[in-house]
Amino acid sequence: MTSTDAVQDVRAVLDRLYAAWAEYDADAFAALYTEDATVVMPGVFNDGREEIRAYIKAGFEGPLKGSRPIDEPRRVRFPRPGTAVVVSEAGILLAGESEVPADRQHRATWVLVRDPGDGTWAITSYHNASV
Repeated sequence: MTSTDAVQDVRAVLDRLYAAWAEYDADAFAALYTEDATVVMPGVFNDGREEIRAYIKAGFEGPLKGSRPIDEPRRVRFPRPGTAVVVSEAGILLAGESEVPADRQHRATWVLVRDPGDGTWAITSYHNASV
């Protein structure tokens, strides 16, 4: 697999994540994470796919209802075979917003791993911090 193909495959996982968010589908969203994935954000620690699913489901039903993510990958690298690290600029547009307020702008780090059996990529870690 060329690095261009790998970058496209990794970006495709993030595109599927954003598509699941657009449908407010917590199951499809969480399915893109490994079973033992972690999510770390200010005030949040989700340990495992089920915690991620429950957290995003509650968000979709509450404060994230009508929202959409803004996430622009700025760098994709492959530090080891089968491992990808994506650094992006991110934020969430809440219902009715057209611009992410400065206090909700983040830099995010995604770590994805490739299944050696079928070659599919999944998110194993996500972290974001204020800009």
